[in-house]
Amino acid sequence: MCHSYRVTPFRISFESGQSIFDQVVFAAIKAFVSGQLRPGERFPSVRALATDLKIHPNTALRIVQHLIQERWLEVRSGIGTVVAERPAPREGDRQRLLDHELDQLIVGAKRVGLDLDELQAAIDARWNDHDTETNSDDGDRNDGSRPALQTK
Repeated sequence: MCHSYRVTPFRISFESGQSIFDQVVFAAIKAFVSGQLRPGERFPSVRALATDLKIHPNTALRIVQHLIQERWLEVRSGIGTVVAERPAPREGDRQRLLDHELDQLIVGAKRVGLDLDELQAAIDARWNDHDTETNSDDGDRNDGSRPALQTK
């Protein structure tokens, strides 16, 4: 009898228009920030990540290497790759966010006709959603499973 189970602690629905690499990195970082993946927890191996998400092993390797380089993951001898303590922002991180992602958000909002008040309300609501994710208690599960993170 063959048993199949998910080893990747988050789910992702791949969308066209953005690279698989970027989508998986974003989903992983969202899981770290939300507290779904906690420091010290094992992260799937490259092979398990590739198999579970049905992506090329080289892409999975690039994802893990990137998350290690960005200090979201660390390699521990005899254990493997684990979630690291949340990295402190490096010089330029905030400016990079403001320069690129914020511009994309503003252009997208203007494209669909949102005004500044509507955009701010949407940001406030989403910000509060992420606070709720971080503060939610999922420790009641006895089987060690976690709810899947669904990205949009």
